[in-house]
Amino acid sequence: MTKQSIILGIESSCDETCCAIINQNGDILANIIASQASIHAPNGGVVPEVAAREHLSAMRPVITEALKQSGLTLEKINGIAATGGPGLIGGVLIGTMTAKALAFARNLPYYAINHLEGHALTARFTHKLEFPYLLLLVSGGHTQLLSINSLGKYERYGTTLDDAAGEAFDKGAKLLGLGYPGGPAIEKCAKTGNPESIKLPTPRQQYRDCHFSFSGIKTALANSVSKYSGPIPTADFAASLQATISSSLINRSEIAMERFASSAARNNKMTFVVAGGVAANKEIRKNLKSLAESKNFNMVLPPSEFCTDNAAMIAWVGMEYHMIGKKTEFDFAPKPRWPLDQKASPPPGRGVRL
Repeated sequence: MTKQSIILGIESSCDETCCAIINQNGDILANIIASQASIHAPNGGVVPEVAAREHLSAMRPVITEALKQSGLTLEKINGIAATGGPGLIGGVLIGTMTAKALAFARNLPYYAINHLEGHALTARFTHKLEFPYLLLLVSGGHTQLLSINSLGKYERYGTTLDDAAGEAFDKGAKLLGLGYPGGPAIEKCAKTGNPESIKLPTPRQQYRDCHFSFSGIKTALANSVSKYSGPIPTADFAASLQATISSSLINRSEIAMERFASSAARNNKMTFVVAGGVAANKEIRKNLKSLAESKNFNMVLPPSEFCTDNAAMIAWVGMEYHMIGKKTEFDFAPKPRWPLDQKASPPPGRGVRL
């Protein structure tokens, strides 16, 4: 029997300290997450300095628990992977330095992983997916459409000009007094609301590109709320916000599907992957699935626990690079910004005219 390679992964780019251990078959031997959600809830969002301190406190216990859960020791690990960016630099720095220290002390290869690449390749271990495929990455910090062509080769079709979809959910929930994190709170409240009762603009409908914009939705929501002198119909506002964000995602994804389909001759049914925390929203998932079917795409949704930030996805990308013998040098510097497509131009509104 061939010996299995095993990679330990660390994720600390935002408000969750995570450690996972995975083998080359994609079997998850351990997956530990220490969430800071309750700590940041009173502030309605993540406080970077607080998040960094929590990562520092939780990092060692999380790694220890992952090794315990897997029944392994560091002697059985073949490489250490950690998120090297993008993200809140304090947390990224802590994860990076921890991974470097472990790798150096044990004479193991070190892999600095792009957090976005973790989301992009999640379906590779959850669904054994082959390249190429179209990806909608939709989370608290990122909203992008990319063609995932092969390992390390990604073409960005579009990104957000301002806020991410997840941030729009968080800010909307805070405005409506629904708490943090905003995505689940909005989804729960929206179940009893009328999505057509509050008219919110769907941004960029006049443009035939794949870029997103969500800041105007937040402004429109705030303006609509301010017009009420008495109690506001919270459920209607939540349902309208969810429907508007969903409409924007559908509109841009449809354009991306047409572009992906025309980029090369594809004989088989194409694949559309949706990843990131917002992908857990059932209404959005349903609408995207209907779109995919209408465009002859097979839609793949990783399990919800792998849509939000986790270290299994980081360990898996480390494994992919481990299998081709491509490691990271120890002089790697953590990156608060790290685009997947290095050739992509800034979107309109960030230096490029329409």
